[in-house]
Amino acid sequence: MCGITGWVDFTRDLTRQTLAVEAMTRTLIARGPDAGGTWLDTHAALGHRRLAIIDLEHGTQPMRTPEPGPRDGTPRAVISYGGEIYNFRELREELALLGHRFTTRSDTEVALRAYLQWGTDFVHRLNGMYAIAIWDTAREELLLVRDRLGVKPLFYYPTPDGVLFGSEPKAILANPLAQATAGAEELCDALLFLRTPGRVPFRGMREVKPGHLLRVGRDGICEERYWALESRPHTDDLRTTIATVRDLLDDIVPRQMVADVPLVSLLSGGLDSSTVTALAARARAADGGQLSTFSVDFTGHTENFQADPIRPTPDGPYALEVARHVGSDHHAIVLDRGRLLDPAVRRTVLGAWDLPFNFADLDVSLYLLFAAVREHATVALSGEGADEVFGGYLWFSDPGARSADTFPWLKLGAHRGLDPRNLFHPWFVDGIDLEEYQADLYRTALAEVPQLEGENAEERRTRELGYVTLTRWLPILLDKKDRMGMASSLEGRVPFCDHRLVEYVFNVPWEMKTFSGEEKALLRAAAADLLPESVLRRKKAAYPSIQDPAYDRALITGLATATGEGEAPLSPFLDGDAVRRLTAKTATGSLSEFERILVESTVRLDDWLRTYQVELTDVKGSTH
Repeated sequence: MCGITGWVDFTRDLTRQTLAVEAMTRTLIARGPDAGGTWLDTHAALGHRRLAIIDLEHGTQPMRTPEPGPRDGTPRAVISYGGEIYNFRELREELALLGHRFTTRSDTEVALRAYLQWGTDFVHRLNGMYAIAIWDTAREELLLVRDRLGVKPLFYYPTPDGVLFGSEPKAILANPLAQATAGAEELCDALLFLRTPGRVPFRGMREVKPGHLLRVGRDGICEERYWALESRPHTDDLRTTIATVRDLLDDIVPRQMVADVPLVSLLSGGLDSSTVTALAARARAADGGQLSTFSVDFTGHTENFQADPIRPTPDGPYALEVARHVGSDHHAIVLDRGRLLDPAVRRTVLGAWDLPFNFADLDVSLYLLFAAVREHATVALSGEGADEVFGGYLWFSDPGARSADTFPWLKLGAHRGLDPRNLFHPWFVDGIDLEEYQADLYRTALAEVPQLEGENAEERRTRELGYVTLTRWLPILLDKKDRMGMASSLEGRVPFCDHRLVEYVFNVPWEMKTFSGEEKALLRAAAADLLPESVLRRKKAAYPSIQDPAYDRALITGLATATGEGEAPLSPFLDGDAVRRLTAKTATGSLSEFERILVESTVRLDDWLRTYQVELTDVKGSTH
């Protein structure tokens, strides 16, 4: 997987900045515990931390071309790359026929030589998840590339004479040129439960948007979009559509299992992870092996489970049933309240994010699950993306969400208590123009949706919901999976985010996606021969959350700290009466899960401001 970082400055000699570049690189050691390196030239410096997955003995980075550059001792190009290119073997064969010679078996060398052959057009040939930095010595230009769906993160910080970049914000903040500041716009980003492509809650910092590349040269920074969802007529009948989805999955899952290290599958017992697991188990059995699977659970969770609208059934029994059905070696990682509340663990989770985004106990349990999996493997398959691609969320069918003039998950969340307006002073929310900011982001998102001639209003609305879910909601889940996995040096792979599958299903009509009256009917049909009937018919259940009133009471203690007098960064902005109302609900055990997320996200924001010593500027009422 790896972590990448670097610095370009056209006014200074970066060969004298070894200590600064090494400091930036060290911040990414969790992303790459196996090896590290730097490469410095006059105006460019690249750093790399390696998590060895393919060609363990070779593939060291930053990797240089043997071809010389314009000056003695300089290579033609240098790459620092993180991720996996799943079609690297086919590309290697094609490049070899074109005369390229390879000294490693790594996909890194394939990416580098593909750039030499095709220039920036090489990105159209890649199938995978990647964050790529290439310094072209002849052009004196830095190229930054991020994969189509944004599975791998890549941040940058423009400077007056160049740019800083890194897989995580912490790499950029390790350079003295970067400052940890935030204003009204950045706080809006932190308070809203969505990710807007390109935006980061640190002022001056950006992220390379999914499906985009950046050129950094003496004339500045130029952004180019190389991939976008397109609307096309869907002409396949239902039978052909089901078969096409299955054919794609039959290719995608084995392709994403290529690794020279142990690989496992995450298994919740839901349709998505079970489908991936079943296909992976078949591929592993064909090679004479057995797949290992992992799930997360909580002490007493199944025995004392209480159903709710988003979790009608517990995962545990279904995960075991699938494991028996496919013949996997299954491991249930059982957590308790103490582990979830461990201050050291929670500090690690915040440090992995670097940003004030939060999924309540789901963040912490996912990190602990990955830490346990890492004791057995280096790579884990996962089911993220299926709900976004196949329309599995409630907001695709809920009338209120469909008609909402905002992001549908925000509409549903607000009805259930997940709204910053419920906890912060109205003057603060109004002062940062949160409502107008949210409305502007939504208008921008809708303006991007590709239109299809002949669609009626209902079909158009379904396409809009699919687009904003894939581009504004999915990035949150991919961020979470990446940060929590890489905090334990575990690489997560997400087969449902293969761009070929996303492109195809995006244009399948809604009535075909739900032809049987069930959510994700198309995926259920494609996986019909793989899974037990109980799993094929199981209603969607969200990732498990601890059901323990004592956990909620501990959260309120953290909220009290955030509202305390004196040094608490958020105290001037929080509504004391609202805090007391939530405290009272906690005491009676009636705090909803969405209110829990609101509490945890507020505490996380306060912790973020403290930990990163974020200077608040241009925020009404700020004293910090």
